[in-house]
Amino acid sequence: MAQPENAARRRNFNNDNFVAMREFDPVSYFQGKPAKGTSKFSHDYKGIIYYFANEANLEEFKKAPGKYEPAYGGWCAYTIALNGERVKVLPTAYKISDGRLYLFYNFGADNRLIKWNQDEKKFKAAADKNWQRYMH
Repeated sequence: MAQPENAARRRNFNNDNFVAMREFDPVSYFQGKPAKGTSKFSHDYKGIIYYFANEANLEEFKKAPGKYEPAYGGWCAYTIALNGERVKVLPTAYKISDGRLYLFYNFGADNRLIKWNQDEKKFKAAADKNWQRYMH
């Protein structure tokens, strides 16, 4: 069972050679400041590799990976909500809401976090529904 799940995650998550979040440390977001990780502190979780800034963050992730993985495979939460399309994110455009990490497209004058905040509850419900088609 794990192999098909890992393959689906690799195919559908935002990654570069299976490394997620453009090498940003997912635990660092919950500490208030996104930080780049390093391959020295890396962990493969169900086929997706995460980098961490230090050993402590790596160990924290291992305890509860589901808490730290970004929503919707690390794609722009707003765009997943809008039409299910997977678009790139700026790793420093993020929000933590209800204990989940959401990443957003923010290039040019198009900051989709601002749009998400206009009706987060509605967009979250739509994104949750749209994301299911990638993971089943």
